[in-house]
Amino acid sequence: MTTTDTILTAQGLTKSFGGVHALRGASITMRRGEVTALIGDNGAGKSTLVRCLSGIHRPDSGTITLDGAPVELASPLAARAHGIETVQQNLALVEDLTVWQNFFIGRELTRGVGPLRFLDRQAMREKAATMLSGLAVNAPPVTSRVRRLSGGQRQAVAIARAAGWGSSIVIMDEPTAALGVQETARVEEVVRRLRDSGVAVLLISHNFDQVLRLAQHVWVMRAGQAVAERRTSDTSGDELVALITGARAA
Repeated sequence: MTTTDTILTAQGLTKSFGGVHALRGASITMRRGEVTALIGDNGAGKSTLVRCLSGIHRPDSGTITLDGAPVELASPLAARAHGIETVQQNLALVEDLTVWQNFFIGRELTRGVGPLRFLDRQAMREKAATMLSGLAVNAPPVTSRVRRLSGGQRQAVAIARAAGWGSSIVIMDEPTAALGVQETARVEEVVRRLRDSGVAVLLISHNFDQVLRLAQHVWVMRAGQAVAERRTSDTSGDELVALITGARAA
């Protein structure tokens, strides 16, 4: 692997909450244009690591580098400024707003001169439609209210919104946990399109079949550390289970 393949490196991250040591020197890398999976039991430190990478938590120690340069991810806004978008399990969509309005919360386009400016609704609708059609399968109309969308369509909207803002890394936390078979397949297709467009995806999943289908690289977390890594082409679901439980050494 050349250095240009690596887009993100987290080295020796620690994070404690009182007497609870959630991260104990966790280190992972991610490559551009790949899906990297993060797996482990509940309490292994996955969520804390993701929150450090998305700017929600600041690690107590350790470094995060993007394209070889150290970065400070002091807030989710700072993470977004560095091209890191996160699709949370709750999706963070406002149900009573339309799809295009959800795309542009905090990023509203305006037109006019000087202080006399107005929201450019047409431009936002057109851009949202372009962003969504480039990724989503069976994309809903951007004028639809989110509450009327299926679970798979909501996931597609959240992922397309994250990818559409020029993101270099998209973090997805259990993106298909509450979906049926058909909607899961559609969301997985969105993930593949995202990967094929050159974006690095970090996938948190308890579904090992899904990990082996989607990811090229997998990190195993246990007790606040990344204890093993594998190329998915060189491993199996049984080995991943053994690595998580400690029945097999890294």
